[in-house]
Amino acid sequence: MPHLKTIEGQLDASGLTFAITASRFNDFIVDRLLGGAVDFLVRHGAARQDITLVRVPGAYETPLAAKKLAASGKYDAVICLGAVIRGATPHFDYVAGECAKGLAQVMLESGVPIGFGVLTTDTLEQAVERAGSKAGNKGADAAAAALEMVRVMKQI
Repeated sequence: MPHLKTIEGQLDASGLTFAITASRFNDFIVDRLLGGAVDFLVRHGAARQDITLVRVPGAYETPLAAKKLAASGKYDAVICLGAVIRGATPHFDYVAGECAKGLAQVMLESGVPIGFGVLTTDTLEQAVERAGSKAGNKGADAAAAALEMVRVMKQI
């Protein structure tokens, strides 16, 4: 196969600024996601003073905060963390769906990468698994995706 010019994002966070939204609802899970995201960024070169944490009530409110952060021009990426755990009512479907749609819209309209670290699980056990135990830490994964996209977008 002939050589292709390839654009890839390097996982180097040095010199970049990040905002992280973290929902207070299910904070015992979200705080683990937050720890994973911050740890990932710092281990990949981000300075702690270049990471801003914004607490929001829940996943439903996350897109509005992300929109304002992205529009500010202060951040290279916004990482959004939350946990929506299915209950006995359809509330889960509305919150999870609107959060995901809203964050996608913010990313597309602003051009600022959004790391999607909002867990949508059927059980508390599944959330715990994704917040730092068996299934890794989805907060770290969201930070990695956001960082990679920042580096990709700077090359395009």
